[in-house]
Amino acid sequence: MIRVIMGKKGSGKTKQMIEMINNAVQTEHGNVVCIEKGNKLTFDIHYQIRLVEASQYNVDSYTALKGFISGLYAGNYDITHVFIDSLTKIVEGEPDLETEKFLDWLNNFGEKHNIKFTITISDDESLASDGIKKYF
Repeated sequence: MIRVIMGKKGSGKTKQMIEMINNAVQTEHGNVVCIEKGNKLTFDIHYQIRLVEASQYNVDSYTALKGFISGLYAGNYDITHVFIDSLTKIVEGEPDLETEKFLDWLNNFGEKHNIKFTITISDDESLASDGIKKYF
């Protein structure tokens, strides 16, 4: 239920995600949410996408992000796809064991509630652990 797009800065991850987000408006039968840090996607994504700027809500750890995503879903059971741009910038860290645990939690949450997740991580793809690579 989750897909990770990983690559170095400038490798086209965000551009690829913008295309996927805008296509989701046409293909998803529910609501689509995009979580980002900063306001860089405001003018690039379709107006029907719910754009959430994470730093406005002090989402700065995986625990906080789990609670935030759970709260989004509790407030809107019609969410079918969540995009998270630059995961490790939102939680302010490097891809590590905590990232793997979060991705596993997210996968389970998505399967339980029938939500797809697409996530970008800014780091060299060749440095990804097996726990992250399984979501490529």
